Amino acid sequence: MSVTNTPVRLRLLPTFTGFFVAILLISNVASSKLVVLGSFTFDGGTLLFPLSYIFSDLLTEVYGFRIARRTIWIGFASQLAAVSLFGIVGHLPAPTDWDGSAAYQRILSSTTRIVIGSCLAYFAGSWVNDILMSVLKKFTRGRFLWTRTISSTLIGEGLDTAIFCIVAFAGAINNDLLLKIILSNYIFKCGVEAAFTPATYWICRTVKRLEGMDTYDYGVNYTPFSWRVDPPPPIKQT
Repeated sequence: MSVTNTPVRLRLLPTFTGFFVAILLISNVASSKLVVLGSFTFDGGTLLFPLSYIFSDLLTEVYGFRIARRTIWIGFASQLAAVSLFGIVGHLPAPTDWDGSAAYQRILSSTTRIVIGSCLAYFAGSWVNDILMSVLKKFTRGRFLWTRTISSTLIGEGLDTAIFCIVAFAGAINNDLLLKIILSNYIFKCGVEAAFTPATYWICRTVKRLEGMDTYDYGVNYTPFSWRVDPPPPIKQT
C-alpha cells in the first residue's frame, strides 16, 4: 500500500451530507403512516430510508470512518432538533379560528415517538454498518465491495429495524402487525441495498476519481465519541 500525494478536496462531501440528513428527516415524518405494497406492510419512511444506508456506505468507502462518524452525529443532532421543534410547536397556543391543531398533534405528536425510535435505531445501526464497512475494506484490501455493502446492511439494518419498530409502534398496534412490519421493513430495506449494488459500484468509483480519495482506515479508533474532522491521507493500492 502507498499513500498518494493527491490533495484532499472533499468537494462533494457537503452535498452527500445534505442528502443524507434530508433523507433521515423526511423518512421520520413519512413514517407516521403505515402503507401496504403487495405482501409488505411497513411505515412510509421505509420507501426512502434505505438510501441513507447507501449514502453511509459511500461515505465510509470513499472518505473513511472519521468522516462517516461526523456525518452520523450531524444526522443525529438534526433528528433531535426536529423532534424538539415539533414538541415545542405542538404545545404553543394556536389561533382559535385555526382547525389544524388536532391534525398536527395526530401526525407530529406520533412523529415524536417515531423520531426517538429512529434516533436510537439509527445510533445503533449506523455505527455497526460503518464499522463493518471500514473493517471489511481493510480485510478485503478494497476488493469485493458488494460483500461489504450487503453484509454491513444485513446486520446494521437488522438492528435499526428491530429497535425502530419496537420503540415507534409497540403498544400502539397489535403484536402480529408489529412483527409483520419488522419483517417487511427488513426484507424491503435489504432488497433495496442489493438492487442498488451496481449503482453503488459506479458511484463509488466516480466519487473516488473526482475527490482523489480512496481511504483505508488504518489506525482508526472506532469509538463513536469523537469529533475528529480531518480525514487521513487518501490511500490507494499500488
